[in-house]
Amino acid sequence: MLSPELSESTGFLVRRVQHLHSQLWLHGGDSDVSPVQFGVLSLLETNPGVDQRELGDILELDRSTVTEIVTRMERRNYLKRTRDDADRRRKILTLTDQGRRLLVELRPHANKVAAAFVGHLRQADREELNRLLRLVLEGGRAETSEDSAVLSPPLNGSRAEGPKSSG
Repeated sequence: MLSPELSESTGFLVRRVQHLHSQLWLHGGDSDVSPVQFGVLSLLETNPGVDQRELGDILELDRSTVTEIVTRMERRNYLKRTRDDADRRRKILTLTDQGRRLLVELRPHANKVAAAFVGHLRQADREELNRLLRLVLEGGRAETSEDSAVLSPPLNGSRAEGPKSSG
């Protein structure tokens, strides 16, 4: 049984929910494609011409993680990486035919995982859950982009001035 502190800890619960999703994805899946790789395939389908940096920004992954994922997927011929003629530093990502076929094959599995993950919730509750998660993400992005001091209070635990409220 969880302690009251952990059962009320949003971060702890989010981590457990993410772990549950990963377990559901792995269970019954015939592919060795991870949920993040499925996301890359889907994003490349809907964002043709995206570059490696933009992909990292959309997925909120650091550059080395994106490079590792893209390299692995390129080796498996799921995507192609080409240099932009106008800006040689830019690496354009494109789905290959094999990547497109894999995405089509994986969609039923992704739908099955979604059903197992949140299918027991009413539609209105799923929509509310997604709305709240987007709010958390947007708030977290604002906090990390404004000032790192917001996330790193002084070692003595006190803060001279808290975050400003607009209320």
